[in-house]
Amino acid sequence: MAQFRAEVFQNEFLSDGTTDVHAIVSVRCTDAGVAGQTGVGDAAELVIVDTSGSMANPPDKITAVRAAAQVALEEIVDGTFFAVIAGTDTARVAYPLQPTEAPMVRMSAKTRKEAQAAVRRFQPNGGTAIGSWLQLATDVFAATPASQCHAILLTDGNNESEDPAAFEYGIETATGAFQCDCRGVGADWVVDELRRIATALLGTVDLIADPAEMEADFESMIKSAMSRGVARVDLRVWAPQGAEVLFVRQVAPTIDDLTPRRAPVSDLVGQYPTGSWGDESRDYHVAVRVPARTVGSAQLAARVQVVVADEVAAQGLVKAVWSDDEALTTRLDKAVAHYTGQAELAQVIQEGLAARSEGDEATATAKLGRAVKLATETHNDEATQKLAKLVHVDDAEKGTVRLKRDISKLDEMALDTASTKTTRVRT
Repeated sequence: MAQFRAEVFQNEFLSDGTTDVHAIVSVRCTDAGVAGQTGVGDAAELVIVDTSGSMANPPDKITAVRAAAQVALEEIVDGTFFAVIAGTDTARVAYPLQPTEAPMVRMSAKTRKEAQAAVRRFQPNGGTAIGSWLQLATDVFAATPASQCHAILLTDGNNESEDPAAFEYGIETATGAFQCDCRGVGADWVVDELRRIATALLGTVDLIADPAEMEADFESMIKSAMSRGVARVDLRVWAPQGAEVLFVRQVAPTIDDLTPRRAPVSDLVGQYPTGSWGDESRDYHVAVRVPARTVGSAQLAARVQVVVADEVAAQGLVKAVWSDDEALTTRLDKAVAHYTGQAELAQVIQEGLAARSEGDEATATAKLGRAVKLATETHNDEATQKLAKLVHVDDAEKGTVRLKRDISKLDEMALDTASTKTTRVRT
């Protein structure tokens, strides 16, 4: 049975007149089990693959797609409901072969072999309409008796074959219906489009620069999905009367703002979905504004609960104590400071790349210079390495950089997709 533990890191001491309380709540899950095998309902997995005409160029791209899809199917646990969707300017169920009879079937040696044969027959043609792919996926999951629904989605192009409203509608209908990890192969897809999907559907987004890397990435995504034996976990945050929850953000292993997903439980309690869990740790930054109190006062600023199947599995308490001891009130909590820097790092990278694409070199230089400084301070080696491909670093500690002139589009996309990945606090 899955076990959860919550630990709070904060400086609980506030100076006179201070109202904002910040804390990092670190949540760890162990003994999660296997998706669909823990007695809380079946799991369902969808493989959504772009088979548009652009997959024919270069020819090894469609070959890699076929191979990667077969590897993904190999990793789906027997007994799991599954299906394969081929996406072009429309969407179709490529397997099962008679989807009107059953839109998804259980994985077995027989169905795995049939599905792998079906993906080997993929032929590239048509355009790209990702919203229609998501709508079909939502319908397929809705017709399947599963409590844990997950998909992987691959594309090599932008959403060019449908109205933007159809794309947004596809995301809207899918939100809450299933989780989705998104991957883009090559340099012709749009990071913001896939990030929009992944953020709404509690998934990840990443770049596959070389089609040869696709098999390993698909294998990793499905293995990860199959290891999430806890179908749904929510964070439930209580704040006292008169207080305001400013934000709730996941800050590790990636940055994801949960604040807009708040569902009210009562006047004082809100609940935030975090999706399914395996054996893993995630960190959350919770910020609460409380009414100022006199020196010597103390109160509970927030109660953060980990909720599984409407039962509290773990809890962390965020406290506030008003003091006139400057040595206490000016102390920075290491975890809060670290993740505040990581959140700013993600923001300035994305703003810097946007400024560069608009030809605003002064802003791009300033933002990416700030990113280099933050990446250095927070020991984010991945961001540091990727930034070095876009800028000449004159002084990392000061953030003094110069834009490089000849920048690979793939290097730019790699930095963009990695911008929300964070490093853990060094102990």
